[in-house]
Amino acid sequence: MSELKVDTLTGKTTANDITVTVGASATMSLEQGLAKAWVNFNGTGTIVSRDSLNVSGLVDNGTGWYSVNFANSMDSSDYSSTGAGGGTSGIPLTKIPPTNVVYNTSGFQLQTLNTASQATLDTQIIGTQNFGDLA
Repeated sequence: MSELKVDTLTGKTTANDITVTVGASATMSLEQGLAKAWVNFNGTGTIVSRDSLNVSGLVDNGTGWYSVNFANSMDSSDYSSTGAGGGTSGIPLTKIPPTNVVYNTSGFQLQTLNTASQATLDTQIIGTQNFGDLA
C-alpha cells in the first residue's frame, strides 16, 4: 500500500480543479464533495457552538429559530444545507430553511420543530452541513 503525505493540493490546470476517482471508474471534483461549512451547537439557553468549520457566529432568533453566519461567504445562495436535531423531548425535526426564509451568501436560518405538533422548540443538539462553492 502506498501513502502520500502533503500539506497542500493544487490542481495542475486550475488551482481548485482536482479530480478523484470514486469507485471503480467514476470521477468527481474533490472541491465539490467537501463540506464548506458545518456546525454542532446547543440550541437551548445561551446557544453555543461545540465545534464548527467556516461558521463565524450563531444567533438565537426565538424559540426554535436560529441563524448561522459563515466566516467565508458562499459564491451564491444556491448552496445545499442539511441538518438534524436531538436531545429534546418531542423528537425534534430540523427544517432548513424555515418557511418563507431565503438562503443568502453570508448564512442561513434554520428551525427546529416537534415532529408531532409542528410547534417550534429549542433543541439541545443541532448539527448542520453546507455544500456548494465558496466566494
